[in-house]
Amino acid sequence: MKVLSSLKSAKSRPGCQVVKRRGRVFVICKANPRFKAVQGKAKKRK
Repeated sequence: MKVLSSLKSAKSRPGCQVVKRRGRVFVICKANPRFKAVQGKAKKRK
């Protein structure tokens, strides 16, 4: 999974959809399951 600052190019790929989970924005791709992306960096947990 790639961590990207902008998902603009990831959204435009064929077969990809944008999903919000746990306050983060993910792009998952049914056509190419290897292509996944998330926006933003990981939060620190205490």
